[in-house]
Amino acid sequence: MPSTADTNRPTDHPLMGHEDKPEGSFLQRLSADDWRFLLEDDLRGRSFGQDEHLPMAPDDRNVYMIWDGVVRQDRFPLGDWDGAPAVTRFRGGGQLVGEAKLISPDSAVRTRCLTRTVVIPCRARRFNVLLSKRPEAKLALLRSLEHRNRSDELVYTLTTRPPLERTSRLLAHLADTAGTPDPRTGITHITGPAQKDIAAALQLAVSTTENALRTLRYHGIVEARYRKFLVHDVDALRHLAGPV
Repeated sequence: MPSTADTNRPTDHPLMGHEDKPEGSFLQRLSADDWRFLLEDDLRGRSFGQDEHLPMAPDDRNVYMIWDGVVRQDRFPLGDWDGAPAVTRFRGGGQLVGEAKLISPDSAVRTRCLTRTVVIPCRARRFNVLLSKRPEAKLALLRSLEHRNRSDELVYTLTTRPPLERTSRLLAHLADTAGTPDPRTGITHITGPAQKDIAAALQLAVSTTENALRTLRYHGIVEARYRKFLVHDVDALRHLAGPV
């Protein structure tokens, strides 16, 4: 079992912060009233260390709202064995993960924290009560999932596009959804994903991803460090990513 610990509860300041999560995410779309209704269940944040896994096994009964951090999710559509093909996605602050538990309690997805990550677990049964009693909360969830699906299509699935374009698109997406801008330098820090994580998400060879990052570094757009990317020019990344 992963080592987890209670953190300061978001319930201590229930109406401060959830609406500031990335645009389009579930928490950003959730109204203050619906957020208050959820927190009546005395929810607490739980902290997971880098490389720990969220306990999203078939016997887990929670959905998880990501309050802070970045996770990597791997699904294995052909079965989970050594070398099995995987579908890899990154999820950041404001996102709901484990949503399949709402309709299929024994579902599972491998979810690894790429940074120290704070999540708010909520029993799937309690979450379904929220959705049944509060139509606006259900609409917020559906809209956030649709927004996420559309983003996934643009970021992860355009396999016919050049590697430089695809890598730029993913880094721009991470800068928007999981990046931390430094107002002093103008640099956006993306902490957590390694180059091999980027390669896995885009289904590219690591060497191909390294070549794309080398090009971005040559043009002064991105620096790649250990499990961190420093984005000097997000607009240049978006330009290289092409029209959406």
